[in-house]
Amino acid sequence: MAVAKWNGVILAESNAVKQVEGNLYFPPESVKGEYLRESDHHTTCPWKGLAYYYDIVVGDEVNKAAAWYYPETKPAAKEIAGYIAFWKGVEVSP
Repeated sequence: MAVAKWNGVILAESNAVKQVEGNLYFPPESVKGEYLRESDHHTTCPWKGLAYYYDIVVGDEVNKAAAWYYPETKPAAKEIAGYIAFWKGVEVSP
């Protein structure tokens, strides 16, 4: 089971992750939304599309733009539409 953890808190766990470019993308229902806060940060990938970000909030600690997802993808990335990936110190283990 893949697990995403930050500051001692499990943010997501799933057996149905998808791996793209070395990142594990978790199905949205496997992510604990109470630790996510929408961010105004966005980036664009030429083959995946427009990425939206979340800040991760655990207690008083905030990890800005440490999770991202593509609500709508370009056709080549349709398998990860809506799935959430992590970085910036979030421990992700397969």
